[in-house]
Amino acid sequence: MTSTAAPFTRAGILRGVRLSLPIWPSIAVFGAAYGAAAAQRGLSLAEATAMSAFVYAGASQMVTLEVWGRPWTLSALLAAMTVTALINARMILMGATIQPWMRGSPPWRTALSLFVLVDASWLIGVRHRAEGGNDLGVLVGAGAGLWPLWVLSTAGGHFAGALVSEPRVYALDMIMPVFFAAMLAPLWRGVRPALPWLVSGAVALVVQHVVPGYGFIAAGALAGLVTGALVDDGAAR
Repeated sequence: MTSTAAPFTRAGILRGVRLSLPIWPSIAVFGAAYGAAAAQRGLSLAEATAMSAFVYAGASQMVTLEVWGRPWTLSALLAAMTVTALINARMILMGATIQPWMRGSPPWRTALSLFVLVDASWLIGVRHRAEGGNDLGVLVGAGAGLWPLWVLSTAGGHFAGALVSEPRVYALDMIMPVFFAAMLAPLWRGVRPALPWLVSGAVALVVQHVVPGYGFIAAGALAGLVTGALVDDGAAR
């Protein structure tokens, strides 16, 4: 590790795991729902769990199942690639926000950090930094702690079939939104810094209602990016 690299400690990793605990029930139900859906689509247990282990991207995994087909055709493959790219486009901005934090880290640590980067771990890490922390282990621990749960719940869902395919029955689908709201609230710095988020959400909602498919994800991300650039430019002037 170079002298400019952020610290990466065992205590930070454990703290990241601990901070992710509130959303474990939601992740378990989501993973089980994915496993059940994968079984219904004809994926074997090995295929479903391998996708969770190596892709580790719940939203894109679930959405890709909607265009899953056997035998694969070129159009179906292109559709799956497009949907996955749209869903995961947000990772470009998420990665950009943590790049200064990871600057100076050895390649293996950077690769590990990015592999386990998910929405929840990113948010936990961003809040840790906003509160004055600098231990990269918090970011890695939050994502790494969720990884085995995601894989195991996928396997459990595959075995259980459709038993937990509808998390709304248990109201467990609300854990994730509540967790994100609670984590974001302390980061509030006024209306101006929040404008990109507000515009992004509003545009995504409008596009979702008027345009079929998953274009609302790209539209929301682009609107937030443009708004952020305009807000920063106005602040600089």
